[in-house]
Amino acid sequence: MVKEEHSHHESALHVRKGIASSHDGFASPQKRRFRKKEEQLPDAGELAAKILAGERKDLAKAITFIESNAKSHYNYGQELLQQLLPHTGKSIRIGITGVPGAGKSTFIEAFGHMLCESGLKTAVLAIDPSSSISGGSILGDKTRMESLARHPNAFIRPSPSGGTLGGVHRKTRETMLLCEAAGFEVILIETVGVGQSEFMVRGMVDFFLLIVLTGAGDELQGMKKGIMELADAIVVNKADGPNKQLAEKTRREFNQILHMLQPATKGWASQAFTCSSIQRNGILELWEVIQEFEEKTKAAGTFEERRRLQTKEWLHTLIVEQLKANFYQHPYVTHHLTEMEQKAMTGEITPAQALANLFSNVYKQNEQ
Repeated sequence: MVKEEHSHHESALHVRKGIASSHDGFASPQKRRFRKKEEQLPDAGELAAKILAGERKDLAKAITFIESNAKSHYNYGQELLQQLLPHTGKSIRIGITGVPGAGKSTFIEAFGHMLCESGLKTAVLAIDPSSSISGGSILGDKTRMESLARHPNAFIRPSPSGGTLGGVHRKTRETMLLCEAAGFEVILIETVGVGQSEFMVRGMVDFFLLIVLTGAGDELQGMKKGIMELADAIVVNKADGPNKQLAEKTRREFNQILHMLQPATKGWASQAFTCSSIQRNGILELWEVIQEFEEKTKAAGTFEERRRLQTKEWLHTLIVEQLKANFYQHPYVTHHLTEMEQKAMTGEITPAQALANLFSNVYKQNEQ
């Protein structure tokens, strides 16, 4: 008797008609064909229409495709982005960074609430370099901003785990575009980690905000000058209670330093401010500063110029990443890289000779 099995899973195994199954439900390896059911992706046009209508579940679904490393999902995500591209770019993109303990999460929750309560749809995205190393994201399951996550005008998305930092960068940029197409007017991009991610976020936002604590002397010791030069504004957080006076002193010290630095944005003088995320003091004033920044830079043309240059840099980053991936995945490289490494390390050949060997053979095989 021929038995045909059906499974509720996408990876279901089917017994071919005309081949009898064995008593335990499995035929011999020679007779049994294992087939993975082909995934049915939703119509890109229909999903795009749902995103434009502001459907949260469909936005989350689209982001999952963008974050996936599967080739079919990547191609599908690009098709979806192409359809949504005319509806992107209308938000104000704000990058937020700060040393650990500066209160970024508390600030974002207070700032996000203020925006949402004023009727602005706000998305919070994260870039987390540690997720590329450990495979997990610090942002986790949104527990750091539980209250904001429940607001109907808010959308919070952790950074994708795994992959290269460049991959996290691409996925965050494309997620931002999807959020803009879904009608989010303010995009907050938070650096959860430290180091390279600050420069990465600066390359995808309009306004860059640095969150610091009181005690400028101690703060500056652990802060690279380069990070300060990226900031369009510095916020001295936790300016409340007995700390308020010290926060004002820190604000003045930072303003003195900012006067000596190259402006982060042409035609804009970066300043330091104080705020209390817990008491919600200084939050609205900071939003007014960002609105003034947007108005001035748009009038001067620097706003759109920055976005065009960011897109150009993004393209070049993707080119470098693709070339690197193609090189390391090339059959000759996968078979001979370890050998070349060993020869270079033992001094048998120089690193330049190892490089020449790898590249010349890659070119030869590609020409065949």
